[in-house]
Amino acid sequence: MTDDATLKNKSFTFAVRIVNLNKYLCSSKQEYILSKQLLRSGTAIGALVREAEQAESKADFIHKLAIALKEANETEYWILLLCQTDYLTQQQSESILNDLKQILKLLTSIIKTTKQKLNSKT
Repeated sequence: MTDDATLKNKSFTFAVRIVNLNKYLCSSKQEYILSKQLLRSGTAIGALVREAEQAESKADFIHKLAIALKEANETEYWILLLCQTDYLTQQQSESILNDLKQILKLLTSIIKTTKQKLNSKT
């Protein structure tokens, strides 16, 4: 499986986890504000990866994945905040952060490789 396909699958699976985490936070913890921020940024990653598939150019592809990378970093912030404020346990946050770290590595790698290929052609 290519990195692109792996990223597509992992970011979708991650989005499902985020939606389920949002449901848990709303129903079990009555937390609505932070969880909504997490829902927005955490599901945006996969949506941007899908958008990048239809990019109009390599530069557009890089741009869309760079935005996905920003959303992934923001998602990490919300997860850490939810953990530090005791809405998530250490174990819960580590589990989802491990998935996020894999996505961050893939995004970084794909962006870097695509930039190198783009620059070598100029």
